[in-house]
Amino acid sequence: QVQLVESGGGLMQPGGSLRLSCTASGSIFSINTMGWYRQAPGNERELVAAVTIGDSRVYADSVKGRFTISRDATKNTVYLQMNSLKPEDTAVYFCYADVTMPTNYRGLRVWGQGTLVTVSS
Repeated sequence: QVQLVESGGGLMQPGGSLRLSCTASGSIFSINTMGWYRQAPGNERELVAAVTIGDSRVYADSVKGRFTISRDATKNTVYLQMNSLKPEDTAVYFCYADVTMPTNYRGLRVWGQGTLVTVSS
């Protein structure tokens, strides 16, 4: 079993900053890509940012220059530093990890439970 545990969401005023963390634990051979999606009420889930094991990073256009994704491979943890937050960043943020299982070396995408970020004055 593999679990992802997220932390760091909450309420922030526009222009403020928050840092999300997500740690994977359990039976893991390796992790390739880790990243974050978000889903606002009435909207589809969208990719926010992702980082590969080789440290290649992608960002949604809406967060470029404001959000930074990073990763600590030794801790199986991915971070999302969110600066200059806007009300439109309000959403539930879900982390994910593309995990290779040690038993059969098959790939599996595992999701966190989601953490709510609310940007409001």
